[in-house]
Amino acid sequence: MNIMDTAAEIGSFLDEQRIPYAIIGGIAVQYWGEARTTSDVDLVILLPLDRQDSFFDAILSRFEPRLSDAVPFALENRVLLISGTDGTPVDIALGIPGYEEEAIRRAVDVTLHGQQAVRLIGPEDLIIHKCIAGRPRDIEDIERVLVRQKLSVDLDYIREWLGQFAALIEDHAVLDTFENALQRAGSLPSDPGKDNQ
Repeated sequence: MNIMDTAAEIGSFLDEQRIPYAIIGGIAVQYWGEARTTSDVDLVILLPLDRQDSFFDAILSRFEPRLSDAVPFALENRVLLISGTDGTPVDIALGIPGYEEEAIRRAVDVTLHGQQAVRLIGPEDLIIHKCIAGRPRDIEDIERVLVRQKLSVDLDYIREWLGQFAALIEDHAVLDTFENALQRAGSLPSDPGKDNQ
């Protein structure tokens, strides 16, 4: 198996469980931006409170947890750490209603390297996630997504949500992070050989 196999495996399980999800992180950057190495699968899910216990039981009977106290850790930190069948690390963020619900609703079905279709976060929401994280690698990813998508993303949608997050993120200015990346992306040469599907 490879990382795309693991993404398809986890996506299939979540579909079986009827749990809404979106793949985020490095796989999404590869699809919307440019190829880069990634060693894990990152997802966000919407898990109703009344289904938490049954979901944790189901997923941990199918996949190995990466921590002995995986469930208490997930409830405290909002992320469940498991491994795919081949040992690939999988981080499942427990989303909350509001923005993440909207991001999952806007996710698109894509086929990755001939695998079954999976739900992938859209480019606008990937950019929002990256602006919130704000690390140097995230900023580079934002620029590459903007260039690959030829700056055709919904700028109003991105700015609206980042405006709401601005008051909550104290360690960096999320709107400035986006506007600066947007300005740089406009001056970067595009690669016509990497047009999106």
